[in-house]
Amino acid sequence: MNFLRFCRHGLAAALLSSLAFAAPVAAEDEPEVDCENAMTQFDMNVCSQRDYEKADEALNAQWAKTKKVMAAWDAELDSGNKGAVESLVSAQRAWIQYRDNHCDAVGYSVWGGSMYPTIVASCLEDLTAKRTKELEELANGVE
Repeated sequence: MNFLRFCRHGLAAALLSSLAFAAPVAAEDEPEVDCENAMTQFDMNVCSQRDYEKADEALNAQWAKTKKVMAAWDAELDSGNKGAVESLVSAQRAWIQYRDNHCDAVGYSVWGGSMYPTIVASCLEDLTAKRTKELEELANGVE
């Protein structure tokens, strides 16, 4: 998920406010946090965001593989029957909308609290990992 879409949905506001006092100037200035031993809420917020970013990277890698498989399926069909890639893209757009809205709703359970960024990022990570698995299964075809 790109940062602008994250901001547009309002999910980043609390994360940014919780990180504001130690916001990195550049990627190499990212806070040093031991995610294996996260003790403070700030550390947990940073680590959950990192977990989501890793899940998003895995999703994007699987997306490319799955889209390639779908394109191959389309290539085998007559022009009037093609639509695998189009269906995949449409489904992914709908899933992104669902994921963002669902995790936004989950965040309201702790709205205004310091754990809001952790709750939202954890939700995003969980749904993203599940979607990655779905895309992998789709690419592997019907067994």
